[in-house]
Amino acid sequence: MDDSFFAYLQLLELMGFFSGYPLLYAVVLVIGKGHLKENDLRGRMVSLLPFAYALVGTLYLGLQLRNMYPNYSPDAIRSSIYQPWLVTWGLLSILFWIPAIAKKKVLTLLHSLVFFFFLAKDLFLQVSGATSDKNILRNDMKIYTTSLLINLGAFVAIVIIYLVFSFYRNRYKTRARQ
Repeated sequence: MDDSFFAYLQLLELMGFFSGYPLLYAVVLVIGKGHLKENDLRGRMVSLLPFAYALVGTLYLGLQLRNMYPNYSPDAIRSSIYQPWLVTWGLLSILFWIPAIAKKKVLTLLHSLVFFFFLAKDLFLQVSGATSDKNILRNDMKIYTTSLLINLGAFVAIVIIYLVFSFYRNRYKTRARQ
């Protein structure tokens, strides 16, 4: 079978994980605008965005490891990766777990725009009439919806973890004062 089919599937995987992030980023930025106080949840949500993006990258790494199981040899890895630069770029999202890198929230947006570009390209080709295959755009919209749900779920999970840790930290501080 042709490798271009598997390369297309790998591109769809990458889009499924990372292309929905720019919309989530924009929505959270609009919600958190003007609420930059440290104790305000809406202001704190903006600073949690890179960690949600790192969680999505970690989930992507988990999928790749599951797909390669049980053979993790370098030859098996090389033969299963059809777009090495894009896969490497996607795995770089794990670096946003590092707080010094996570402080630059705009880097997460720039990182995800690479994958959003493929969606925008297919949309442009469909609108301009360069391609008449509606299945490509239909697939892209399904993948984009899935990506939005994955990114939203990761963001909600990070916010819940943050709230739980904040609750216990505040509870510990009030006990220490008494």
